[in-house]
Amino acid sequence: MLLIYTQKVTPRITYVFKHICTHILEIPIKFTSKIEEFIAHEGAKLSYGKQALGQEFFIQKVELLMEQGFSELEIKVQPWEETICFFPVAESSDLPFDIFAASFYLLSRYEEYLPHVKDGGGRFPASESLGIQESFLHKPVVDIWALKFRDVLRERFPKLKKSSRKYKVGTIITVEHTFIYKNKGVLRSFIGFNLDVLKLNFTKAADRLKVWTRMKKDPHDVFEMLIELIKQHKLYMLFMFQLSDFSIHDRNISHNRIPHRAIIKSVADYAQVGLLMGYYSMEDIKMLRKEKLRMEEIVHSSLENSMNSKYDQRLPDHFNNLIELEILNDYSMGYQDVIGFRAGTCTPFLFYDINMEVTTPLKLHPYGFNSEVLKNTSKTKVKEDLHRIISEVKEVKGVLKAVFKNQDFSVYGDHQTYYSLLKDLNEIA
Repeated sequence: MLLIYTQKVTPRITYVFKHICTHILEIPIKFTSKIEEFIAHEGAKLSYGKQALGQEFFIQKVELLMEQGFSELEIKVQPWEETICFFPVAESSDLPFDIFAASFYLLSRYEEYLPHVKDGGGRFPASESLGIQESFLHKPVVDIWALKFRDVLRERFPKLKKSSRKYKVGTIITVEHTFIYKNKGVLRSFIGFNLDVLKLNFTKAADRLKVWTRMKKDPHDVFEMLIELIKQHKLYMLFMFQLSDFSIHDRNISHNRIPHRAIIKSVADYAQVGLLMGYYSMEDIKMLRKEKLRMEEIVHSSLENSMNSKYDQRLPDHFNNLIELEILNDYSMGYQDVIGFRAGTCTPFLFYDINMEVTTPLKLHPYGFNSEVLKNTSKTKVKEDLHRIISEVKEVKGVLKAVFKNQDFSVYGDHQTYYSLLKDLNEIA
């Protein structure tokens, strides 16, 4: 057990110390604001304040974890051994920076609460992030800092428990369009067929006819192939299905269609399933509740996993809607167009609501790769960047999650490239 002294135990201090010490390093901790108790303690102990009390392990604090709300901060990133750090402190500190304040800044997504230039979809873009601007987005710096902190701490207190973390890989398959031709309805199918003919795309027109007459499987129905990979190689996959009403933004088939429901049920026999939120449910909790109930009615169990289909966090409202509906896990923490770690970590973490200054029960599962990057980046560059973050996550024995779409593996797409990336991630020969 590590005893931590701080003059005042704030919600921010509790949150970030528990994440680094307990969740990442698996070291049990206890807080105290009583100097007598701290001095009398004979085991591992750490003080977090302006100056050391004695010969204990000492980390000098900056004021971020003592504050409430958010304000503009001056951040100077500087090198620290083979990595970087910010919020530097005096030499009397056992670490050259306030690891807990820096980690809180990244995990809480502090910068996303501040004024920033949004992208065309009204989202916080990667270009506005400190990680991109200071070239460390590809590194899970919070995990790197935590392990370096552990090493220094164990030099002082060798009896501290060793972490049992292991490198893991998880794949998320988003399903906005379960089928491309099947069950689209007479009018949509008729219009689509005529457009194919007008564009002289006779291959697709012929495929439509074959799917309608059940001579051919729908090209987007790749679920049996993916399930076969799961069974052969014991892969972890999470399938996110969209069940929203049809609109200009959400164009999947109806949730009532029997083939659609059958796909979800069959996938749920071999992998976890979750809800890919529709465009309007990201803002409207009534719509989100409707989609949640639809999924629960199909799979006959409580919905635990969700993902934002447009990768728009809308802090903190989006996450608070999930909390209100008792959804436990969200998988939206990442950038769809850049490889790297939006929150500076590859370890799942609890969402901290800066507006309310509370640690919430919602667990955020960050991803480091999204297949969308191939739209604007060469295959060679994507492969290089992917292998770089694989190496980074292995180094900290973290969890690397990657996002693909079911149509990535369709014969209409560059399915060989996507299968190759999927195999690289899971180290399948």
